[in-house]
Amino acid sequence: MPEGVEHRSALLNGRRYHYLHAAPPDGNLIGTIVLIHGFQDLSFGWRNQMPVLVGEGFRVVAVDCMGYGGTDAPSVPPESISNYTFKRCADDIAELARQLHTTRIVLGGHDWGGLIITRMYLYHPNLIAGIFSAGTPYLPPEPRWLEWDEYVAKFPTFAYQKYFSSLNFESKIQTKEEIRLFFVAGYYGRGPNGEMPFSTEGALMHNWPLLIKSDVLTDKELDYYTQEYARHGMNGPLNWYRNRRKNFEDELALDPEATITVPFLFIQSLKDVFLPPRMSEGMEKYIPKLRRAAVDCGHFSLVLAPQGINEAIKDWLREDVLPLYEGHV
Repeated sequence: MPEGVEHRSALLNGRRYHYLHAAPPDGNLIGTIVLIHGFQDLSFGWRNQMPVLVGEGFRVVAVDCMGYGGTDAPSVPPESISNYTFKRCADDIAELARQLHTTRIVLGGHDWGGLIITRMYLYHPNLIAGIFSAGTPYLPPEPRWLEWDEYVAKFPTFAYQKYFSSLNFESKIQTKEEIRLFFVAGYYGRGPNGEMPFSTEGALMHNWPLLIKSDVLTDKELDYYTQEYARHGMNGPLNWYRNRRKNFEDELALDPEATITVPFLFIQSLKDVFLPPRMSEGMEKYIPKLRRAAVDCGHFSLVLAPQGINEAIKDWLREDVLPLYEGHV
């Protein structure tokens, strides 16, 4: 962990969460930033951003979402998929903010986290002072249920989500060695002849025995991810791909035409196969205070382009967010 980052835990609406915490050493806080990770990641995924944000005067909290790392991981079944919904996560983060004695937070998200933070605004708008998303565009709530064929027709690069939601995929990633290979695959491992580990349709697992680890993760970082995912196995992380119906039901209470009125930074990953630039077209309709930036890399931009991500966030904080704060929050 970076210097000054501590492991902490909190009981949030009946579930134990693990999170990383860092704050300016002089105790003078401008505000609080809460960071939400996505799939094949952890709170640890924000390790390159936390010290920079602390340097801007913020307390920074990066959460392990339900099912990941040191946070509780209720098995489904027998427990309810409701443990893994966007609303549950939004309500839990709101409770964490209350326990941290703050009434306004800035939210940052990547992958699923980028979708969670916009839902959190829709559920708890008065708590949110600003939002930044690394790669994940704003997708409004769906006014009607989309079957898989309709869903993939609307979001072609999400076809893999059906595969990820299957018990068949989960059954193939059980041992610690299989989890380690899963991370070699996800973080740009390639075969000797360029064999790919994934496509937008799912995992190309016949290629996985051929994979050569990339240098995106160090050996120590790979060990850490493997250890943390091995705590509970893959059921929890993959449940985020099984919650679509319950999320839809929750979001029937939301306005699909609602606008997000706080400052919003969207950082496009120009080479992201799963969240390509075309998906962010039209966000201005819903986000009047949208600022755009871009980094020239693939999906895992937090580690592939940390300098570009950090500079974009710093500029946005200084120019769009800090003027909203009066005194210390």
